[in-house]
Amino acid sequence: MPTFNSREYEWADLTLVLGGKDITGFRGIKYTEKVEREVIYGKGRNPHAIQTGNKSYDGEITLLQSEYEALVKSGKGSILSLSLDAVVAYGNPLNGDALITDRIEGIRFSEGSKEIKQGAKFMEVKLPFVALNIKNRA
Repeated sequence: MPTFNSREYEWADLTLVLGGKDITGFRGIKYTEKVEREVIYGKGRNPHAIQTGNKSYDGEITLLQSEYEALVKSGKGSILSLSLDAVVAYGNPLNGDALITDRIEGIRFSEGSKEIKQGAKFMEVKLPFVALNIKNRA
């Protein structure tokens, strides 16, 4: 009889590989897959169908400043010229976890800004992006 594991993955179980490099100085990642939907009306007040349009993919990566500067260097002075793929892996097979991977293809950053405030011990840089596709593999 198969067993059901309801273990939730935690921050320590997360690995981000961006452009082929294991990013150890990342502090957060968010990515979204969206699709346009439109309700079609005909006779009467109730919808007749729901039509589907274009898909889009976007997100945001939060990095420590040192990782950001490495990206700037690889982009020859700007992250806006980079086109990268990312692999986000959840779980550790050495601990018996089922490995879940998401592949984000064709990441292009739309903004690169730095901000730090008095009293800060380090700088976090948030990088919004758009992508060509997100492939989920469980």
